[in-house]
Amino acid sequence: MSSLSRELVFLILQFLDEEKFKETVHKLEQESGFFFNMKYFEDEVHNGNWDEVEKYLSGFTKVDDNRYSMKIFFEIRKQKYLEALDKHDRSKAVEILVKDLKVFATFNEELFKEITQLLTLENFRENEQLSKYGDTKSARAIMLVELKKLIEANPLFRDKLQFPNLKNSRLRTLINQSLNWQHQLCKNPRPNPDIKTLFVDHSCGQANGARAPSPANNPLLGSLPKAGGFPPLGAHGPFQPTPVPVPQPLAGWMSNPSTVTHPAVSGGAIGLGASSIPAALKHPRTPPTNSSIDYPSGDSDHVSKRTRPMGISDEVNLPVNVLPVTFPGHGHSQTFNAPDDLPKAVARTLNQGSSPKSMDFHPVQQTLLLVGTNVGDIALWEAGSRERLVSKNFKVWDLSACSMPLQAALVKDPAVSVNRVIWSPDGSLFGIAYSRHIVQIYSYHGGDEVRHHLEIEAHVGGVNDLAFSHPNKQLCVITCGGDKTIKVWDATNGTKQYTFEGHEASVYSVCPHYKENIQFIFSTAVDGKIKAWLYDNMGSRVDYEAPGRWCTTMAYSADGTRLFSCGTSKDGESFIVEWNESEGAVKRTYQGFHKRSLGVVQFDTTKNRYLAAGDDFSIKFWDMDNIQPLTSLDADGGLPASPRIRFNKDGSLLAVSANDNGIKILANSDGMRLLRTWENLSYDASRTPEAPKPTVNPISAAAAATSAGLADRSASMVAIAGMNGDARSLGDVKPRITEESSDKSKIWKLTEISEPSQCRSLRLPENLRVTKISRLIFTNSGNAILALASNAIHLLWKWQRSDRNSNGKATASVPPQLWQPSSGILMTNDVADTNPEETVPCFALSKNDSYVMSASGGKISLFNMMTFKTMTTFMPPPPAATFLAFHPQDNNIIAIGMDDSTIQIYNVRVDEVKSKLKGHSKRITGLAFSHVLNVLVSSGADSQLCVWNTDGWEKQKARFLQVPAGRTPTAQSDTRVQFHQDQIHFLLVHETQLAIYETTKLECVKQWVPRDSSAPITHATLSCDSQLVYASFLDATVCVFTAANLRLRCRINPSAYLPASVSSNVHPLVIAAHPSEPNEFALGISDGGVHVFEPLESENKWGVPPPVENGSASSMAASPSVGAPGSEQAQR
Repeated sequence: MSSLSRELVFLILQFLDEEKFKETVHKLEQESGFFFNMKYFEDEVHNGNWDEVEKYLSGFTKVDDNRYSMKIFFEIRKQKYLEALDKHDRSKAVEILVKDLKVFATFNEELFKEITQLLTLENFRENEQLSKYGDTKSARAIMLVELKKLIEANPLFRDKLQFPNLKNSRLRTLINQSLNWQHQLCKNPRPNPDIKTLFVDHSCGQANGARAPSPANNPLLGSLPKAGGFPPLGAHGPFQPTPVPVPQPLAGWMSNPSTVTHPAVSGGAIGLGASSIPAALKHPRTPPTNSSIDYPSGDSDHVSKRTRPMGISDEVNLPVNVLPVTFPGHGHSQTFNAPDDLPKAVARTLNQGSSPKSMDFHPVQQTLLLVGTNVGDIALWEAGSRERLVSKNFKVWDLSACSMPLQAALVKDPAVSVNRVIWSPDGSLFGIAYSRHIVQIYSYHGGDEVRHHLEIEAHVGGVNDLAFSHPNKQLCVITCGGDKTIKVWDATNGTKQYTFEGHEASVYSVCPHYKENIQFIFSTAVDGKIKAWLYDNMGSRVDYEAPGRWCTTMAYSADGTRLFSCGTSKDGESFIVEWNESEGAVKRTYQGFHKRSLGVVQFDTTKNRYLAAGDDFSIKFWDMDNIQPLTSLDADGGLPASPRIRFNKDGSLLAVSANDNGIKILANSDGMRLLRTWENLSYDASRTPEAPKPTVNPISAAAAATSAGLADRSASMVAIAGMNGDARSLGDVKPRITEESSDKSKIWKLTEISEPSQCRSLRLPENLRVTKISRLIFTNSGNAILALASNAIHLLWKWQRSDRNSNGKATASVPPQLWQPSSGILMTNDVADTNPEETVPCFALSKNDSYVMSASGGKISLFNMMTFKTMTTFMPPPPAATFLAFHPQDNNIIAIGMDDSTIQIYNVRVDEVKSKLKGHSKRITGLAFSHVLNVLVSSGADSQLCVWNTDGWEKQKARFLQVPAGRTPTAQSDTRVQFHQDQIHFLLVHETQLAIYETTKLECVKQWVPRDSSAPITHATLSCDSQLVYASFLDATVCVFTAANLRLRCRINPSAYLPASVSSNVHPLVIAAHPSEPNEFALGISDGGVHVFEPLESENKWGVPPPVENGSASSMAASPSVGAPGSEQAQR
């Protein structure tokens, strides 16, 4: 259906609503699938009209469209089932179970069994997960909250939740205008025409000499009715018709529209399967222009949306019990609360020295800012430390290789400016487009090390834009210029691969992208033309007019599903619009620009949600789904009329050009933490000659280049790959309380905690069958602790909501329950015929806490965390598993460290070892993934570290741990690794040291070594926000360090938590950090106990970091040492 036909449906909906045709309104909403009326849906759910609820939903989605849809239908049917049980209508419940719920057994058999078992209970509230179920009314209300979240997150409902912002009775107004126009055409128009029908055109009778009345003051249909009854849905941009005739859809040249799917969830769990490329694609041609053809739109194409196959979920594709109920992998951590997530606070001000023209943040080290200026200078800034790492003036590297026209032009006028700077997708290269012919590509090797890579004389005249892309998995540089061409160059050797000709004016910008397997490039020219090209020599596929018809840039949202453009006309009128690719039409035009922009407005997108533009001496923000401005900032003043802007990859920082050659770095709370982290690391490195600077590099462009690279500025949720095998998102980590600056006149003193009254600690309820705690982890929800004992038994403690614990989170203030299912079974690992003391236990917890994968020397077991049932076992020894870690992007993939020194990459879904990594000589003791660098770091009992590329599983680097002089590690000594929240550095833990490593160069940035007389380290972990390191020692001491410089700030002596009667051999074996409370941690003790620790509420933190004046911030020897001679450690 065309865009105008779609709009007509909205007008009819408005008319029907105003005329009170209520049932017809909702029937048309459902049949068209254009507008989902949330208020009507809520009413039907509250009233329990389940058949109508599902029928209405069916116009928008089917149960197997995606995981959101599946969860929506499941919640509704589960509620219907529970209501039947609550009424003791067993026959109705059985009917619902068989007809409605059985479909979910295919995806989650264990869950279906659990639901079926509710039939056997006299009252289903006996099931612990349903014990809080109240009455029907409240249960429906609670469910509705979840349903609304799911619907809002479901990509199939995108643009269907808000009704266009129409004036009242718009259809009547249009008919009125048409009749007035018809009346004007009458040969003998009457002054008061009598309109009796709309079925035929109006025509007046015999001439009476009167002129037709003005259309403006003659409503031929009588007075318009009052505002209709549609619920107030807020301003939502009307679906603007394109300002010029559109001959064909934007997406039509790519493929047959009915077979193209547009993924709506980035990095999602929905496998789209292999797409069959139509024959027309292999030899693309411009489809014939035919105004009578209605190309299906992405919004209304029910056929393509229905045939999307169901794929692998984020969690392991095995029966998983989630009765409360969350389908695997589903979460709302990506939801942002505007405008708190926007970087609004001025955190840094940098003085560039000349006016910034273009800026780009490094895609990995997100505080590293590349800048190009109006005089041809480039600079590389570390925003965290405010340090300018690199500064270069424009210079032609090889003048003899330049053409004579360029040489002559440079002699005549040497002035050159930078038009564009940009990083390659992996950050190993950056490119500069100059106003004179030239493109220069540098390679970046971390820190301040940049090298000449390529110099290309790309265009005659200026090079207006530059981008990286990788068609055919080969990294390319795309340029455009004043000679009206677009060119594609090999990024390795600079050879020209394609020249695209067809524009009739200077080409202003390029925007490479891909859909499915189709790579293409949008280009804009200064005559306002938009064209699109495939990587062939067959010419442009589209030819459209950009709003403003002058300087326009285009950009996709981070997930690649939404296309935007921003342009300014020669008269200073600026536009940001969203395009409907399927129809080649402007979908919405955002409002709020100054009437006459001074200069060309630049824009950027972030988080799949926000747009930003520099206009009217400020930065303006929009929610992508709302045409009205969200907010406007002046960044404390001092901005030019049209400031240049650029977000970093996760949207936590925003660089803005300022007056007087300045750059302001705006940050949100995450950005502040990121800047502080790099500020500390860079400061320490600058003071320590032997400590290298933190660097990023260059995993090779070929290996790191992925199809999403250039346009993908996705909001990555930072994950901590835990030492106990967990990987969790930081979306709900509590912000740390800002630490007060120490009064420099005071003498700093290490905080010593020796009495139970000096902190909050709690020993969890005991289980006498447990010997010692080998592994320990908080659940991802933060309301439970899971432990694995040396006798292969798992223990689970759960905190409940109460008056003393309103959020139900784990805390040292309220004791939890040692939880067991009603069956009384224990989660017990398979045990080999070996001494339990010689086995190496390991486990890993799923993201939604629904199951745990675990081993204690025997087979690996998969347990249901609710029922404690063993769901499956696999991989019998030898070799035995010694460490487990889930792949951060695919929980079907597990890295399994073995006692024979290999690492097996195992696919649970197909029960197959995909790769076997060999590089260590002894058992594997640690594994950690970085989803930013796409690497796996491994550590072994051989004291070796290895870095593996997760694309091909090749070993990239290896390094042996340097054991401090005088220290001899034991035979059982483990080396553990855990990624910092920046995903570039990792914490290394060994009995002889703590260290922070930079991953790409595998270099030690910071190290802390206990003194010779001190007890060995037994375990350590980063706090959830990576600001602290918690470490336990063989003498039962626990120490808290500042992570940025590994300086000791607090020591908890054993007398603070162990009674005096306890044997001196009792000590912590493992330590775990709470997933959202940075100051909370737990210890697993060698006597089988588990202790939870928090600072006193009056303190709310563990000690104070020592001031720099008290010794070199980076000198490891100067740091206070555990168990140092003369320390006041209590004797037990």
